[in-house]
Amino acid sequence: MTESPVDPIRLSALVASRLCHDLISPIGAIGNGLELLDMAGPEPEVERGLIGDAVAQANARLRFFRISFGMADSTHRLGPAEVSGVLRDVTRTGRVLIDWQVPVDLPRAEVRRAFLLIQCVETALAYGGAMTVTRPNGHWLIEAEGKRLRDEPDLWSALTDGPAALPDPLSPANVHFALLALDLDRDGRRAKVDLNEGRLTARI
Repeated sequence: MTESPVDPIRLSALVASRLCHDLISPIGAIGNGLELLDMAGPEPEVERGLIGDAVAQANARLRFFRISFGMADSTHRLGPAEVSGVLRDVTRTGRVLIDWQVPVDLPRAEVRRAFLLIQCVETALAYGGAMTVTRPNGHWLIEAEGKRLRDEPDLWSALTDGPAALPDPLSPANVHFALLALDLDRDGRRAKVDLNEGRLTARI
């Protein structure tokens, strides 16, 4: 097992910061909608729509984070309909499309690993794009395309070479790289990543 430069206590704080950062926007929109309702006339349909969208996005993010960052019970399995629903809802207002092509139930721990990898690929697709998630021969494979990909060699090195390659300090926005690197390292596994000219392939 490779030693990680990220202290476990600090890692927990980074996860908490990531959760707060991603949830503050939809929750703030709810507050804005309520303020507009106070000023609106008798039929505030636009304001109701704003609040409804914000609540739906916050709920989707919480479901996504629960799988990504929560405890993974070894007896709990997730079906393709549930997983696809979570991904569909969490990307509804975003710039990245995710096509989940895994038609079988899987242990929650395996889906958690896939969700962490999805977030790593989303980091590269910062300007928008699409990804397809498959599971050939028991390994996760994500193939992604985007007009412009963000290259973060230090972060990807943590997955291909081990958690010791993680940058220090690590930002909350990139905590998923640390969690996935540590998860793979515990199993003695490494990722294979190819990023080139608008295409990215990641396999774990």
